[in-house]
Amino acid sequence: MLFTVAYEMLGSAADAEDVLQETWLRWAGVDLDQVRDPRAYLVRITTRQALNRLRAVKRRREAYVGQWLPEPLLTAPDVAEDVELAESMSMAMMLVLETLTPTERAVFVLREVFDVGYEEIAAAVGKTPATVRQIAHRARQHVDARRPRKTASVREARAAMESFRRAVETGDPQGLLDVLAPDVVLLADGGGLKRAALRPVVGAEKFVRFYLGRSRKLGGTFTCEPTFVNGSPALAVHLDGEFDGVMALRVEDGLITGIYFVRNPEKLTAVTSGTPLTLR
Repeated sequence: MLFTVAYEMLGSAADAEDVLQETWLRWAGVDLDQVRDPRAYLVRITTRQALNRLRAVKRRREAYVGQWLPEPLLTAPDVAEDVELAESMSMAMMLVLETLTPTERAVFVLREVFDVGYEEIAAAVGKTPATVRQIAHRARQHVDARRPRKTASVREARAAMESFRRAVETGDPQGLLDVLAPDVVLLADGGGLKRAALRPVVGAEKFVRFYLGRSRKLGGTFTCEPTFVNGSPALAVHLDGEFDGVMALRVEDGLITGIYFVRNPEKLTAVTSGTPLTLR
């Protein structure tokens, strides 16, 4: 729970691990006889540490090269079974959370995802319970206005992903057009370390032209391996057999409406060497 709180606040598995380490160091020095509710105490420490780090990284992200995407988190299939949790940590939702202020994000994650009480949240963010209620209401309205219209089932997402995978691997333009929504958006994150579109690619036909053109320039063979990232089916992309990045997909009404392609190698450690996050 503490890792997921930190990750959903920060969008980075590496930063979340650092927050947990800092939380543990503080917990190790506490007189446990003075702690009435260990869970609430740990949530408070984790939230405060994550808030401090979030305020710092937000300044760094302003100078980020190209599109910034959350660090993909490898998850076990059972995470997708918890629909609310899977939606809250999806790439699409994580980008929506990026538009909140640090305090709004903390309040939203604690209240809407983990159902933490207002008094506990107030202690964690240094506000009164009444103020936290107002922040929660404002954050909920903000998120509801920007969140994906409809969450696809795992089965529906897998079917769309498989059609997309076949079309990508074979370079089939019509196959891509058949599975992409007309207004599909590609966001690619290379972080200045790998080539990636610096701006969103909007529209199915533009995406197909972009993908086929980029494939010809690279001159290699793309293969995709199904995996689970951020609670949803995704693709691990390989170029000539070498791991190249992770492609998360947003699926609505059977069509792909969002493609999130992370190529920045500094963001892929949690996928290549991490243990999948599981609920069990």
